[in-house]
This record gives sequence, C-alpha cells and structure tokens, in this order.
Amino acid sequence: MSNIRRSSSLLRRFTCRTEVQSSRTRSCSGGVFPSDVGLVLKSQSTDVFQNLALEDWIDANVDLQQRGVLLLWRNRPAVVIGRHQNPWTECNLPAMRRMGIPVARRRSGGGTVFHDLGNLNLTFFASKKEYDRRRNLKVVTEALRRVSPALDVQATDRFDILLNGHLKISGTASRLSRKSSYHHCTLLHSADRSALSAVLRPSCPGIHSNATPSVPSPVANLLDHAPTLQWEELLDGLVHQYNAEFGLSSASSLVDPTDESTFPDISRMEKELRSWDWTFGKTPKFSVQTQLELTDSSARCSAQLHMEVKNGLVQSCELQVPADWLPARLSGELTDSLVGERFCPQRAAAGVAALLRAQSGELQSRLHILCDAVMSVMG
Repeated sequence: MSNIRRSSSLLRRFTCRTEVQSSRTRSCSGGVFPSDVGLVLKSQSTDVFQNLALEDWIDANVDLQQRGVLLLWRNRPAVVIGRHQNPWTECNLPAMRRMGIPVARRRSGGGTVFHDLGNLNLTFFASKKEYDRRRNLKVVTEALRRVSPALDVQATDRFDILLNGHLKISGTASRLSRKSSYHHCTLLHSADRSALSAVLRPSCPGIHSNATPSVPSPVANLLDHAPTLQWEELLDGLVHQYNAEFGLSSASSLVDPTDESTFPDISRMEKELRSWDWTFGKTPKFSVQTQLELTDSSARCSAQLHMEVKNGLVQSCELQVPADWLPARLSGELTDSLVGERFCPQRAAAGVAALLRAQSGELQSRLHILCDAVMSVMG
C-alpha cells in the first residue's frame, strides 16, 4: 500500500494540475524536476481496457518534456488491434467469443497482437523530440543479455526483436502527438501459443480493404530457450537497464488505473475504449464479396453476397439468390433490413427477426438458412 501511495505522489509531481471541464481533462505545464529522477510504473490491473486507458492518460497528462516514463503491464487474454486495422480480418471473433477473449483497438498503429499473462508489455513515454525506438529496444535486448547471457536476441529494422535470428519475441507499435510520444512493445515470456494461433486468424472471408494488415511471423517464448528465467528477474533486469540507459535512478512503483483520485477522468477513457463504436466503428471502410452455400433437405445452391461497410455499419447489401430456391422478394427484404445496421451478427439477427416471423413452412426454413449464412460472414 505504501508503494501505491508513493507512486501517486510521484505522479502528482510529474503531472500538471488537471481540471475536468465538460467531461474532458485539460493539462497545464509543469515545472522542472531533477535530471536523475525518472518514473517506472507497474500496473496492478490485468484488464486490457484499463491498461490502454492508463497509457492514454499518461500521454495526455504527464509532462513528458521534463521526464520519460516506463510503464510495465500485463493483461488477461485479449487481442489488441492497431488503430487502422480491421478486426474481422485480423482475428477469429467467433472463437474469441467462445473463449471469452475480448478484442481491443489501441490508439497506436501497427499490427495485431495476442496478450495474456505470459506476455509483458512495455510502454516508453517521452517527448516527441526524445522519441527513439531503437534506443528503447536496446533497453530490452541488453536486459535480456544481462539476465540470460546465452540468449541470442537482436532488434530488427522493423523494430521487432528476434530470438536466434528468426523467432519473434517482441513486436512494436507507437504513437506520436504534437509534443509527446509513446512506443510500446510486447515481450513473450510464457504466452499460450496455441491460443495465439487460434485467435489470430481471419473471421470473415472475402473482405477487401485498405486497412493495415498484420505481417505473420513465427514466434517463441523466452521460457522455451531460458527455462530458469523468472518474471521478477526479468522485470528487475528491465528496470535496471532502463535506468542505466537513460541515466536515471528509478525504483518501480505500483499504480492502480482504476483510481480516479490519481488518474482523474480515466474511467471515461476506459469507457470509450470498451465501446463498439471505437473497437469496430473505427474500422476503415471495407467491402465483402463472398459466395454462400445454401442447403436444405430438398435442394442445394450457391448465392452471392456483396456488402459495403463504413464506420462498422452496412452501407449497401446485394444478395443474388436463385429464384427457385427463394423468391427475390424475400432476399430483397433481407438486404433492406441489413442496410444501416451494424456489421455484427447479434445486431443483424435482431434486425431480421420480424422478417423471419412473418414467414412459415419451407420459405421460413430457407430464409432462416440464408440469414444464418449471412450472419456467419459477419463473424
């Protein structure tokens, strides 16, 4: 508890005085602090939305012109996509629902990553002028060499970290603002690679988009190659190397990202990150063109589906279904009911429920099969 009080005191020294006005937090400039004082924070939370909100809060409120900050954090299983990515092409949404794994959109660019408690996240905050990803990755590689000298680790030109020249143990993303910056990276210690491979695959066929695609890479855990490497040893090594690289003398401090007295207005930031409008609605415009296989007890056929989706909402929808399988009137009513709805199976199912209730017998059965096929495309 004393460690948390200490971290709150440190944050107050490094943040500007904040005031909440019209539900927004504004910062004013702070004073100069001793050159050997840094800030290393460890989040107590393992909730991906709380930790992403903590990143946003630090970036918005801490005076990074005076001092850099290192934030260390871990999450329960979650998939995190980049700011300009498409969740339907990056992750297996149906599998994630079954496994209880959320998807979150961060504010930085880059590719999609799987987080669990076997993965460490490091966020390096600095002024825009001091933004230096290569130097940050040097902290990680030098720390790994220090705690486990046998590890062959190198940072690449893509700002990944590879083990033995080809196995990815760390990926990078970053965000630059007018005066501030942050660079965050993953570090695979003992992640569940079977879960990773199960969820990092597309859930929707036939998507055409300009969204940023992820680049698949073979991955490895540090623990597979350094079986005795413990979490505390790794964390201590990283904090030591961060201090050594930047000439600081920082002890790590625990922080609670749900504490509004330390982080005013952070719950609003978290709420936005949890919202459908942010996670799915911020997806760059895309189209879907795919073939649907339709089968009932007496017939089998194929249908063509074409959708345009913007801001996560269906802008247009065309279905070409053989008229001898289902009257064009019904397939047209189905497409009309989808336009304007979220590209989301639950919302779309609710939208077509009345249409299904109005039918009976074979027509209802075949319309239900068509609806299910369309919903499956939505993940």
